[in-house]
Amino acid sequence: MSTVILTAYNVKTKEKNVPIVDAVISKTAKGAYMAQGHDGKGNKLTTLLGEEKALAAIKAGVAKQGW
Repeated sequence: MSTVILTAYNVKTKEKNVPIVDAVISKTAKGAYMAQGHDGKGNKLTTLLGEEKALAAIKAGVAKQGW
């Protein structure tokens, strides 16, 4: 099974596919999944995920469940 890596776009440094450290996955009001964390340098990162990838990240231990 492939490992799950959560990545996001860093708005501050304009970098793409930055790995999210200490990710916490939560649900939005409309039922979407959102991962929030940081890049290890103090910059906050947030990205929207599909249900399958969000639950796979929680199961793999990459992210914590926030709901």
